[in-house]
Amino acid sequence: MPGKVALIPGGAKGIGRELGLALGAAGWTVVLCYRTSQDAAARTCADIEQRGGTALSVRADVSNAETCATLVTDVVGRFGRIDALIHCAGPYHRVSLLDETPEGWRAMFAGNLDSLFYLARLVAPIMIAQGGGRIIAFSIANADRAVSQTMITAHYLAKVGVLGLVRSLARTLAKHAITVNAVSPGFIDSGSMDPGELAAMVKNIPAGYVGARKDAVNAVLYLLADEASYVTGTSLHVSGGWGL
Repeated sequence: MPGKVALIPGGAKGIGRELGLALGAAGWTVVLCYRTSQDAAARTCADIEQRGGTALSVRADVSNAETCATLVTDVVGRFGRIDALIHCAGPYHRVSLLDETPEGWRAMFAGNLDSLFYLARLVAPIMIAQGGGRIIAFSIANADRAVSQTMITAHYLAKVGVLGLVRSLARTLAKHAITVNAVSPGFIDSGSMDPGELAAMVKNIPAGYVGARKDAVNAVLYLLADEASYVTGTSLHVSGGWGL
C-alpha cells in the first residue's frame, strides 16, 4: 500500500475520516473532498499529517460532472496518479415519499449515484494506464433486496443503483486489473445518527449491537489489499446480519 494515492469523496467525517486516518498511517497519500464540511476536513487532514501521513482536502461538489473533472485533473496533476477511488459521499434525508420534492429526489440521486458514475469514468482511464486500481463505493446492506423504503425512497433507490453500477463497472474493468466493489453497511455508529435512534435499532440487529466505524474501514482495507485482487463486483455486507 505505501506510496499510493486514494481519492475519498466524503472523507471529512464519519467512516470516510476513519478510513483516511487508516490509509494515512499505512503510507497512502489521502485526498479527501467535501462539499460543506470545511472545518471537519481540515481537522481530518491535520490528524492524518500529525500521525505522519500525507493529506489534502479539496472542496468539491461531486454531484456536478464538471467539478469532478476538475477534481480528478488536479489530483493527478499534483500527485501523478490515483490508485483508489473510495466513494464515501452519501447525502441522506428522511421524508415521506409523497412529501418528497423533485429537487430533493434529484439531490439524492446526484449525490449518491451520479457522482460515482462521474468519478469512476474519470479515474478508470488513469488506472488502466497505471496497470490497475481499486474502486469502492458505499451502498446499504439491504439494497440488493430492493425492499420498500417509504421514508428514504430516493436515497435508498440511489444506493440500489450503486450496486448495479458497481457490477457493470466491475465487468467492464476486470481485464484491466481494476476491481470494483461495494461495502454495504447496516447500522454503524458513524456519528451521523442520533445515539438514541441507534440504540433503538439494536433489537433488529441479529448480532445484538451497532457496528463501529472500524468495521466498515476494515472491509474497505480488505478490498484494497492484494489478497482481494480477484474479488470484484461484490457487495460486502457489514451489518451484523441486519438486512438479510
